[in-house]
Amino acid sequence: MQRTLSRIRVRESARNHKTFRPKKSSPSGSKGLQLKKHIDATLGSGNLREAVRLPPGEDLNEWLAVNIQACSVSSLTSNDLARSFSAVDFFNQVNLLYGTLTEFCTSSSCPTMSAGPKYEYRWADGITIKRPIEVSAPKYVEYLMDWIEAQLDDESIFPQKLGVLFPPNFLDVVKTISKRLFRVYAHIYHSHFQKIVSLKEEAHLNTCFKHFVLFAWEFCLIDKGELAPLYEIVESILQC
Repeated sequence: MQRTLSRIRVRESARNHKTFRPKKSSPSGSKGLQLKKHIDATLGSGNLREAVRLPPGEDLNEWLAVNIQACSVSSLTSNDLARSFSAVDFFNQVNLLYGTLTEFCTSSSCPTMSAGPKYEYRWADGITIKRPIEVSAPKYVEYLMDWIEAQLDDESIFPQKLGVLFPPNFLDVVKTISKRLFRVYAHIYHSHFQKIVSLKEEAHLNTCFKHFVLFAWEFCLIDKGELAPLYEIVESILQC
């Protein structure tokens, strides 16, 4: 019954809220598919620390790209994910998590994108919005998902074909994506955790965030200062 309700909630969010995105598919290059299989195998073992490590002899950029964009989770229930993490990607994880909250995270309930009283996030993409602007939490997430999706779909940044080189600024792009995805987690924990609990999604949230933190920490993708809103949680994850 709980699995059925979870699927219904996600489908309704996908239909009714622009912020929720369809799943992103796996990279088409053979190297990406090989790394995707490695991710599935190591995540299936339940050892998240092992799952985030760069496989011996593999290219770091390929590994970062596959983990950021490769697999889909929207076909799985929250309970499935919390137990096994048989497939995972950070973009789709945040989409799925936030998709369960869109009816509760509104411009009225969350007029600013914040993580508690000390941290407020403003939006700028450097192109259409060059100077940071104050927006509501759902608008921030909408801007963010549009921006990330544009990066993932740009083959000059995330090459899909074997042998195509990554751009010199690739790591910087991955760091910016990771930093901004962290802000969504920070907002969820600070503003919507009780709703997550009432939806019985806390195990899913905690497991997704743990995997995200371990991966970001392994490759130094997020500055410590950015982690401050959730530093106690981050510290407990790293000390486990």
